[in-house]
Amino acid sequence: MTTPLAALQTETRYMNAVPLPAEKALEQYFLEARCKLLDLAAILDRIQRGTEDLEIPNDPRLAKFRQALAILSADEADRAGQIQKIFSLEYDAAWKRPKPRF
Repeated sequence: MTTPLAALQTETRYMNAVPLPAEKALEQYFLEARCKLLDLAAILDRIQRGTEDLEIPNDPRLAKFRQALAILSADEADRAGQIQKIFSLEYDAAWKRPKPRF
């Protein structure tokens, strides 16, 4: 169990953390990113091979994939934030607060 002090120390450490230099980040995350890209490519290949249903190419979920891939290809900041917005619902002030299940 994390104590409040430990949580605060961890939060402070991350807030004051210096970003990894580009070369170190590339070295550290290259294989993981490569694996995730290969997984995504395989998924898209499976979808494409199964396009007997003509509705699939127009599926809004595939459109979101394409938007996300375009963002990944661009040399812009905050790619993760932009992609998160693609897959998120717009805020609705009329949403009802969930009720506890018990």
